[in-house]
Amino acid sequence: MSRGSYRPRAGSRPAADSLEGTVRRTVLPDGLRILTEAISTVRSVTFGVWVAVGSRDESPELAGASHFLEHLLFKGTRRRTALDISAQIEAVGGETNAFTTKEYTCYYARVLDTDLALAIDVICDLVTSSLIAPADVETERGVICEEIAMNEDEPAEVAHELFNRAVFGDHPLGRPIAGTIDSISALTRDQIANFYRHHYRAPSMVVTAAGNVDHDAVVNLVNEAFNHGVAERPAATPVALRDSRPRVPWSAKSLVETRETEQAHLIVGCGAPDRLDERRFALGVLNSALGGGMSSRLFQEIREKRGLAYSVYSYTNQYADGGLFAVYAGCSPGKVDEVYALTRAQLARVAEQGLSREEINRGKGMLKGSLVLGLEDTGSRMSRLGKGELLYGDLMPVDVLLERIDAVTLDEVNTLAAELLSRPMSVAAVGPFEDRDIREWM
Repeated sequence: MSRGSYRPRAGSRPAADSLEGTVRRTVLPDGLRILTEAISTVRSVTFGVWVAVGSRDESPELAGASHFLEHLLFKGTRRRTALDISAQIEAVGGETNAFTTKEYTCYYARVLDTDLALAIDVICDLVTSSLIAPADVETERGVICEEIAMNEDEPAEVAHELFNRAVFGDHPLGRPIAGTIDSISALTRDQIANFYRHHYRAPSMVVTAAGNVDHDAVVNLVNEAFNHGVAERPAATPVALRDSRPRVPWSAKSLVETRETEQAHLIVGCGAPDRLDERRFALGVLNSALGGGMSSRLFQEIREKRGLAYSVYSYTNQYADGGLFAVYAGCSPGKVDEVYALTRAQLARVAEQGLSREEINRGKGMLKGSLVLGLEDTGSRMSRLGKGELLYGDLMPVDVLLERIDAVTLDEVNTLAAELLSRPMSVAAVGPFEDRDIREWM
């Protein structure tokens, strides 16, 4: 096959149900994957390029490099200045943005369907042809240090970072995505450029578009845009999914940061199944029922019945080789002991007695509703394509996902709860704690 042509995936298919548009997938000879979802009833398109690199792929010396690159790629290419990148998209009423996670980075634009060719050219240009000019590195170094300082001024953000470190310790999953002031200050232009050249390769990238699109047209436009930005495109196969073994070790620690805040920010939790674990559906139901909404067990016990906190919820983060389950609460410092005791008591009660059938049915409903309602815009559908390909290696139809959630049994949820919630717990807290030692909670 000549460079510039493509091979459609065997079984490129129409949607399996009415909740999806027509999803198609093509792999170019250089390993670049392109997925589209055609939705003829909208006039917008969201286009994204996903790169299989995140903060967990950095050595301690490179901490924050992935996020640094996210900033730098918008600073200019051989064909566009930083102003050109933003102005060309904004001139047609579109928007561009990017985000970095622990396992991937995404660059995207949302535009009218008539402006898709422009969005593809701009996003592919900045991803493949960034100059990473020394002056831009210094400018963005200051911007990122300000961003880190801004997050440091948010005690809830600090608590979540503390909790990640409490659970994962020195493992890369325990580090902040943006790095630290020290690591960002020490990164050199050559280190960042080498990181860029090493990780931003076609086999490690997934291109996705959702909205009023034509798949073949997207493939041709993306192929042309990559030809502009990459001198040579040798044949290659896409990178494999991240290895799920060995499992990331997790620990039960208590980390406390004393600050003069009006609220205490408390997080309690433990390690949890990874994202490909078959129990992930049961975990989703358990999380929804325990702390996913106003009818959840924790919300009712801590806020509704006792008025101890305004914000209280549970959440999960899942990675290729591990995960975590956590409960967050923000309350006045004088109530933190009671909130902690109630949280631990509820977790222990669910571990021992399980949830009721009514609670689990509510949890299923919340999970299914959030899944379907989250697909109401082209951006979320674009993200679903990217995550499905990059993180799971497949795109499970929405109806199948709903069936998997419906199939979760009472015994499956309560068996998982008994295992998960009886574990030793990690604790992270931020607040004015000079007069108490929260480490005694452990």
